[in-house]
Amino acid sequence: MNWMAWTLPTAVFFAAIALILTAMTVWEFASPSIERRGFLPLKTSRGDRLFIGLLSSAYIHLIWLLMTEAALWPATVCSVVWMAIVMRWG
Repeated sequence: MNWMAWTLPTAVFFAAIALILTAMTVWEFASPSIERRGFLPLKTSRGDRLFIGLLSSAYIHLIWLLMTEAALWPATVCSVVWMAIVMRWG
């Protein structure tokens, strides 16, 4: 039976996602979000923008892996910046 090898970066990634989801849940209970329009072409709530940001960050990493064999750190930095933009102005 093959098991997934949990490396430190993998564990940190999944722990960060779990922490973000927990924080968003607490934030939603403390202050319910309202849908608004930003630069995205649809009305979105905080949870929608989080999902769009996470999904597009995954695509940024996949495109990076497709185009280069360099380290993933630049793609990660780009993803974090993109996520901040989507969450703030999306």
